[in-house]
Amino acid sequence: MNATAITPDTTGHRDVRENTLAITGWGVVTSLAIGAEEFTTAIGEGRSGLRDVTGMFDEELPEHEAFAMPDFKVRDHLGRKGTSFFDRSTSLGLLGCTLALDDTDLTVTDDNRDRFGIVLGTTAGSIKATSDYSRETLEGDKPFRVNPVLFPNTVMNCAAGQSAIWLGLKGVNATVAGGRLAGLSALRYARNQIRRGYADALLVGSAEEFSPHTAWFSHRQHAAEEGRVKVGEGSAVFVVENAEEVRAQGRTPDAEVLAVEVGTYGAPGREPDAGAGLADCIGRALRRAAVEPSQVRAVATGESGIARLDDIERRGIESALGAEVWRVRASEWVGECQSASGSLQLAALLAGHRGHPELDGAVSVVTSVSPDGGVGAAVLRGWHRARGDHRG
Repeated sequence: MNATAITPDTTGHRDVRENTLAITGWGVVTSLAIGAEEFTTAIGEGRSGLRDVTGMFDEELPEHEAFAMPDFKVRDHLGRKGTSFFDRSTSLGLLGCTLALDDTDLTVTDDNRDRFGIVLGTTAGSIKATSDYSRETLEGDKPFRVNPVLFPNTVMNCAAGQSAIWLGLKGVNATVAGGRLAGLSALRYARNQIRRGYADALLVGSAEEFSPHTAWFSHRQHAAEEGRVKVGEGSAVFVVENAEEVRAQGRTPDAEVLAVEVGTYGAPGREPDAGAGLADCIGRALRRAAVEPSQVRAVATGESGIARLDDIERRGIESALGAEVWRVRASEWVGECQSASGSLQLAALLAGHRGHPELDGAVSVVTSVSPDGGVGAAVLRGWHRARGDHRG
């Protein structure tokens, strides 16, 4: 990292600095790649995570290809002990958390584990685990003869809770259910927790599993959409801390999250217009970050070939930033990953910075749009990092 890049903000925007999060490590689990370094390499080489999923489940799937991981087994990464009953969503979230901790220079000790927590976004937890458990209660000889070990997988906070137990983190533990907006909503929640002094560091991100349930839901909802990106799965998790404290310690972050704003407007075709709402959301985030629209180099969007949602995102971005800003469509690499989408978009931007010092200090925006009229935007400034290096 060069000297200019780590110079503290001298613009006098005290409110900006108080609200800024530093990202000091991150982990990714996708069909494209697992781990920040491999993810960065895969994106740089323009690979695709689209896989043949024939035979992945006993149940029939509506399509033969998805951005899923047919051979993924959490025990291959974390061992057999204690992992045999994890549902897929929990496995993806836990591995993302573990990889993020491996990527940061912040060490979990008895001195800080009470102030180190987890915030994970989701759509509805593991829909497959919940459905399988409910089915067992109907098909078994007696309703009470279901396997009680599987019950924790039916609650939405299973991934965050099991990850905290596995990693020994005793701080804030929260699950944010927000569909496509879950990643940005979790990031905003984490910012507020650190700003208000409830935590010193957090693992924050989101996870989404691929299952016959999610595949059929997407197929029934969007099969008529030409050019629709196929459904996917994955997780992306970030280690976030107070940015000023990170710099005071002589450490250098991968990025600073300068602002996160969300809002709720009308569903597509209804008022108030969500496209105008997204433009307002981006504008508020830029003002809070003390960044001019002309300073934004790229926007990582959630566009996935669903026309009515893509139209909202396009209009909002063009209204706030102009039509020429570079749009990074992460779904082309990792698929339509619902609640994991926003976090994977952020990871794609960080991958762009990791090996490119010429991008140091560049400002980017992440946007999300949900079918119910929810919109969100985050503003971040990133830097490169030599492999494994956190020191300037």
